[in-house]
Amino acid sequence: MDDAQIIDLYWKRDESAITETAQKYGALCRSVAKGILTTAEDAEECINDAYHQAWNAIPPQRPEKLGAWMGKVVRNLALNRWERDHAQKRYDGITALLSELEDCVPAPKTVEGELEDQELCRIISDWLRSLERENRVLFVRRYWYGTALQDLAAEQNLSPSKLAQRMFRLRRSLRNTLEKEGVQL
Repeated sequence: MDDAQIIDLYWKRDESAITETAQKYGALCRSVAKGILTTAEDAEECINDAYHQAWNAIPPQRPEKLGAWMGKVVRNLALNRWERDHAQKRYDGITALLSELEDCVPAPKTVEGELEDQELCRIISDWLRSLERENRVLFVRRYWYGTALQDLAAEQNLSPSKLAQRMFRLRRSLRNTLEKEGVQL
């Protein structure tokens, strides 16, 4: 079933919309949630919350790309849950992941936030498109999906230290691009 048909089920308030969403995008949602939360139980709870959020948001929303929309919902829910569960605690997983990116992403929103966010998205998208496919996939899997460096290294037949160097070079390239575009970091 394609996205438009699934979204039509949501608009008709047909409960099979959730089943179809789970069938088509469950693995993607699970991968995103597990990459951030690391435990299967927390990830499943987050995914169920995402299906509930989809049910409540569609309608009135009509996402053009349901998979990307669900991925974003799951990711946001997982990050919120992670923050809640790890407040006042030290945790290497997502903290390390986010700290790797902190010197190449701008500070929190300002008054001009919305336009700056759109421009930042355009710059990052253009930068990602300029990368070789393999580097683009690695960057997105690491920093969007939260895939562990060791897992990516094993898939690439590289040592974790070699892949860490490669990721460092990619982050430095992103930072240089953002600085050239005048983005305040």
